[in-house]
Amino acid sequence: MKQVTATGQTVDEAVESALAQLNTTRDRTEIKIIDEGKKGIFGIFGSKPAVVKVTVLIDPVEEAQKFLEKVVSTMGVSAKVDVKRNGKNVMFNLSGEKIALLIGKRGQTLNSLQYLTQLVANRFSDQYLNIMVDAENYRGRREETLVQLAERLADKVVRTKQKVALEPMPSYERKVIHTALVNNPKVKTSSNGADPNRHIVITLAD
Repeated sequence: MKQVTATGQTVDEAVESALAQLNTTRDRTEIKIIDEGKKGIFGIFGSKPAVVKVTVLIDPVEEAQKFLEKVVSTMGVSAKVDVKRNGKNVMFNLSGEKIALLIGKRGQTLNSLQYLTQLVANRFSDQYLNIMVDAENYRGRREETLVQLAERLADKVVRTKQKVALEPMPSYERKVIHTALVNNPKVKTSSNGADPNRHIVITLAD
């Protein structure tokens, strides 16, 4: 954590001095006034400088991005990481060569990267952040595949009158299945098991 203690004739001067040393701005720091100082007689005799301690606040998204870039590089992949913030929702989008290595079989590697990046981000955040890691719109393509899968399996359940259990999926993929079938009056969906083996079961509606 970067911090400095600075002095000045006034608190504002001390703060500006600290900000200059840290090369940052007020909105990205925590400022603690140690001594407000004293002007003294005629502004000279008995004067006492103001003292402040300024600490640079850690940006959880920046820390998460640095972590993700380091892991990707360690995997031997040269990829660009673009970040989009929307309140508590943060999207990291990877692009470049060898992207398939970052996605893995059925997105398993990408899901792991997302899980670890979310852990890093929330370790430094005072509010919970929803982290999504995508690679050249894999998430969008995967969602289309899941919707088609849900509809096909729902038809199978209706036809055979036998329930169907899907493979384990992360929560947001299970949500895609639930949403795809929520308006189908012939079937119902439920999530069974515990992570990382939690999965959806499609059964006939009552």
